[in-house]
Amino acid sequence: MRRGRTIIFVVLIIVIVLVIGVVALQSVLGNAAKTDQPVVLPPVEIYVVAQNISQGADITEAALGRMSIPADKVVDVMIPATDAAFLQNKVARYDLEPGIPLTRSMIVDKSQGVSIPPPQWASLIPPGMTAITIPTTRLSVAGYGASDGARVNVNVCLLFVDVDPSFQSVLPNSTGTLTGTGFVPDTLPVLSMAASAPAAGVAGSPQGRLELDPSLQQPFYLVQSENQRPRIVCQTILQNVVVMKLGNFGSPQAAANPTDPTAVQQQQVMSNEPQVKPDIVTLIVSPQDSVILSYLVYTNAQIMFVLRNPSDQARQATEAATLQFLLSQYNIPIPAKLPYALEPRINELTAPSLPNDVVAVPSQ
Repeated sequence: MRRGRTIIFVVLIIVIVLVIGVVALQSVLGNAAKTDQPVVLPPVEIYVVAQNISQGADITEAALGRMSIPADKVVDVMIPATDAAFLQNKVARYDLEPGIPLTRSMIVDKSQGVSIPPPQWASLIPPGMTAITIPTTRLSVAGYGASDGARVNVNVCLLFVDVDPSFQSVLPNSTGTLTGTGFVPDTLPVLSMAASAPAAGVAGSPQGRLELDPSLQQPFYLVQSENQRPRIVCQTILQNVVVMKLGNFGSPQAAANPTDPTAVQQQQVMSNEPQVKPDIVTLIVSPQDSVILSYLVYTNAQIMFVLRNPSDQARQATEAATLQFLLSQYNIPIPAKLPYALEPRINELTAPSLPNDVVAVPSQ
């Protein structure tokens, strides 16, 4: 009897220990599961630029918007929407575009002012780039469609001629007359020759070439009937170039000192003057491209600007346009020499005269 009670007592102790172990294990596993779950923080609202803010303009709530982002994406330079007091008496350090988060480096206290060396528009040039001004016409800038901030491709057309490598003059060379000046006695009769200068106002004869007539078997000396015709070629040299300014910039004095009465008066006088058609355009290009454009300007090359979509960032490979390329690319045949022709003779292409082109002049 006593042995049975002992066994029952041991079994009860084992059961109690197992129950306590299971409860402890469940508690430990529950705490571990809770620890593995990430802590989700609420999103944070920050200020973003809602509209264009010019350099030196006041930072106001009307010009800003709010955007919620995850808390782990917030960095110290961003300005939370709860820190509205930080924006008081602040101005834009430089031009701000809409859609970008407002950071502390973009604004400055109004008492400090915006320290930008004059002229102010020079700050619009990206680092490593330059601005160059070249002459233009209404036709060259797509009918003035390539205005400030536009994106353009730059096409250039050049004329090429053959030149003498030594003289660097257009071929053919002119020929002169050689005359003898005498001979040295008691030696071989070797004449020293000198080229006689052409008469005043009369150029030397052009250098020709000797050809053999196949029918008569007689040589003929052929000379040119006109001056050498230049050969034209056009090609795109720059793509996706930013137009910084079409026409003249404003008064530098007014830009540097906007509160100066004299500068403001000069600016008002300039604005009241009759508007003239812009004949120059300023481009933002690399330093190497600016050298190329300078060379083209002073070689009298024809430069044209092709307007493009500002959102199009693609670059297209183009073929240089020459007479040979034009004929082969568009399958243009060279007219055959026929035993008949049109009458009257046509030497140049002229546009037809239309009735609406005639301007009626009222009688006096």
